[in-house]
Amino acid sequence: MKLVSALFLLSISSANGFSSTTAKPANVPQTNTNAAGEQIDPLLIRAARGEKTDRVPVWMMRQAGRHIKEYRDLCKKYPTFRERSEIPDVAVEVSLQPWRNYQTDGCILFSDILTPLPGMGVEFDIDEKVGPVVKPMRSWDDVNKMHLIDPSTAAPFTGEALRTLREEVTPETAVLGFVGCPYTLATYLVEGKTSKEYLEIKKMAFTEPKLLHAILKNLAESISEYALYQIENGAQLIQIFDSWAGHLSPRDYDEFAAPYQKMILDKVCISYCYLYECVYL
Repeated sequence: MKLVSALFLLSISSANGFSSTTAKPANVPQTNTNAAGEQIDPLLIRAARGEKTDRVPVWMMRQAGRHIKEYRDLCKKYPTFRERSEIPDVAVEVSLQPWRNYQTDGCILFSDILTPLPGMGVEFDIDEKVGPVVKPMRSWDDVNKMHLIDPSTAAPFTGEALRTLREEVTPETAVLGFVGCPYTLATYLVEGKTSKEYLEIKKMAFTEPKLLHAILKNLAESISEYALYQIENGAQLIQIFDSWAGHLSPRDYDEFAAPYQKMILDKVCISYCYLYECVYL
């Protein structure tokens, strides 16, 4: 079984759910308003709901990057990934660059799946050559230092960037946020960096499964809050990534990945009274 990512659809509704720990700004409407003042759903949202559309919507899972000259120029001024993703104006500009160039049906927030980790008590860095670097988490003492995220305090730049993107794009464009699923995030926490074999987390699953389940549960609770925060601030679709769950056997996937994906989906569904659908890519 290889689960790469999922597109998590947010149905349009008048519900006013909020996550329990965040500040409660006015919800950004899930629908867009056209020039005539009419409420419309972007093509990508309608297609994700399974509705019949005149054409297939076009978007790219990773839109920003080195193929765009404006991005390469911006990197000279903001050399680290965290600067580019955590300074709201910069994150908005990077998000808009590919949308301006290609006029895709979706505009994806420029961020990283590890962005919420400091809000859980887990610091990280992104080495431009190595990738994400985290102090390995392999003991109960490490797990006990984790705490539930308050996204409005830990990642206010995410909310600000999403709100701005909703104002900047055309009514026909959907704004997408995203989160990483617990198992994929746990691979970085346990391994300490990107890995090819994932030996440390596999060893933990075999020798200390309760410890790994504790990490996964903590992650699921905070990622749920972070997903809700993105919705509150204007994300109309949420991509959820469980990139490294594809390294699990079907039995291990059912134990260490699927239940924690479901925790996130259920929390959003319950909090918003939305009916969600998943499209696996």
